Amino acid sequence: MNVFGVDIGGSGIKGAPVDLVRGDLAEPRHKVLTPQPATPDDVAGCVVEVVDHFGWSGPIGVTFPGVVTGSTIRTAANVDKRWVGVDAARLLGDRLGGLPVTVLNDADAAGIAEMAFGAGRGREGTVILLTLGTGIGSAVFVNGTLVPNTELGHLELKGHDAEKRASSKAREDEELSWEHWATRRLQKYLAHVEMLFSPELFIIGGGVSRKADKFLPLIEGIRAEIVPAELQNNAGIVGAAMAAAPGRTTAQVPPAQVL
Repeated sequence: MNVFGVDIGGSGIKGAPVDLVRGDLAEPRHKVLTPQPATPDDVAGCVVEVVDHFGWSGPIGVTFPGVVTGSTIRTAANVDKRWVGVDAARLLGDRLGGLPVTVLNDADAAGIAEMAFGAGRGREGTVILLTLGTGIGSAVFVNGTLVPNTELGHLELKGHDAEKRASSKAREDEELSWEHWATRRLQKYLAHVEMLFSPELFIIGGGVSRKADKFLPLIEGIRAEIVPAELQNNAGIVGAAMAAAPGRTTAQVPPAQVL
């Protein structure tokens, strides 16, 4: 069973059909740059471009980098603020010719995929996935149940949003070494999150997870186990497709519960 997933990010918009039995992309993903400014109309146009690249005509799941309640956007930290208050499912569905669209928070989507098919599979207790990219997204699970829209990237760290100091973009923009970023930024952020939630497991996702060997071994003093995301930067696409799957069964998609 294939369903289409789209992952809207601060720098890129990517998507592909997803095989929901394997929890993997059914075809190589197609990616376009996120328009600047990332207005609703311009981003919707990019989503249409990604979907049309595959000639897709079925259900579509779409992630969004912000709080999503129902299908309405409540925050937009790394895209244009004109998204706030927009019914994203309606906007995208209209632009896609009436195709059914499901919208959810981007990190929640990545977390659902990792809990079903990746590094969190079969794990109990508190599991926190953190996506390190343009910002920091978070997905919190308690015994496999998702607490949606946690947005832990906006916790205060040294007087700033944590994502302004510990995201992958912060490392690149400030030209920090892997060691400096890992030990002085990311480690302090993880310690702060651990103090608040006491997780058994941190899963580190986002594009930087492909280079986990460069920074995860440098992090010390964290009691929780820390592992890279197994689906890496495809987790959002897979999770989006899972959320949009019609009539899904436990055999096809081991879904996370949502509080």
